[in-house]
Amino acid sequence: MNTIQKIVDQLELQPHPEGGYFKETYRSNGVINEDNLGSDFSGHRNYTTSIYFLLTSESFSAFHRIKQDEIWHFYKGSPIKLHMISDDGIYSNVIIGNDIEKEQFPQFVVNAKDWFAAEVIDKNTYALVGCTVSPGFDFKDFELPERDTLISKFPEHKNIITAFTRL
Repeated sequence: MNTIQKIVDQLELQPHPEGGYFKETYRSNGVINEDNLGSDFSGHRNYTTSIYFLLTSESFSAFHRIKQDEIWHFYKGSPIKLHMISDDGIYSNVIIGNDIEKEQFPQFVVNAKDWFAAEVIDKNTYALVGCTVSPGFDFKDFELPERDTLISKFPEHKNIITAFTRL
């Protein structure tokens, strides 16, 4: 059994709609009522949630966004390149990894409502990270756009959008 399959099995990971594998590892008992969340949210949310997220070099995490800030934590494997497009169209990227001397970040926050995608940098390997979301994640807050929709919004980023969308 290869290393990736061992991690998937041991951590009981499942396929994620954006690509890769995940498992929710924490969901707070406390909740925030809808009245305190703002108009972007419907229903209540837990204070916070956390997942394991495994990405392989054979796949990528497609451009998507959520309504909350998302904190990425690097654990093991290859560094990840995270691509982001802010709602006003500014592209940026960051390397999430453990080699701080090479300007990698072991932890990074993606701002709420920014579009983002991720790829494993090294070939034939994987990256294991964690993602923490507050207020807690709910699939009602998840948006996975079609390629043409995102390109029509950000035509200047057509190449990067094409590389990290599936439809």
